[in-house]
Amino acid sequence: MSIQARRERERAERERLIVRAARELAEAEGWEAVTIRRLAERVEYSQPVLYSHFAGKGAIMAAVAVEGCADLAVEMRAARTSASGPEQALADVAAAYAAFAERRPAIYDVIFNQAVDLPFATPEAPEALHAAFDELRQVVRPIAGDDEVDLLAEVLWSGLHGIMTLTRGGRLPREYHEHRLALLLRRFAGWARP
Repeated sequence: MSIQARRERERAERERLIVRAARELAEAEGWEAVTIRRLAERVEYSQPVLYSHFAGKGAIMAAVAVEGCADLAVEMRAARTSASGPEQALADVAAAYAAFAERRPAIYDVIFNQAVDLPFATPEAPEALHAAFDELRQVVRPIAGDDEVDLLAEVLWSGLHGIMTLTRGGRLPREYHEHRLALLLRRFAGWARP
């Protein structure tokens, strides 16, 4: 292995370590607790080393968001591809989305609620962002009828995000969460049919 290849591998490993530390700290204490100083202490590198990898906290948050989108895409794809039919796929993908939001609140927040410098909804968006949205696109395609698939996927995403954000924020009573999801999906699938 060349010296250059070894340096590139070590750099990539340091970046993964920094992103993992940011995820863990955010999940344990929230994004307010994530600072360059605390990350440097956790990964046992100096602050200048962290700045040599990321311009600042915002860049680290963006990297966590990209990684989180990749994780979400994998979970939604598994739900979609293991379903017995289109309506079951819709329900399973919605359940996977909701479970991700509940299980990984800090990651969900950095993807969907925090201000991060990522080109969402553009061709320049990182592949992981496209992959996550594509799972929503794929699950609505069979029920789209005459509706534009991308717009229908956006409406599904908006509904799921609204339910999750309002429930997690205490604006909607948690005891009706499952019923709300079922109602959204039942109405969504009914309205979406040709």
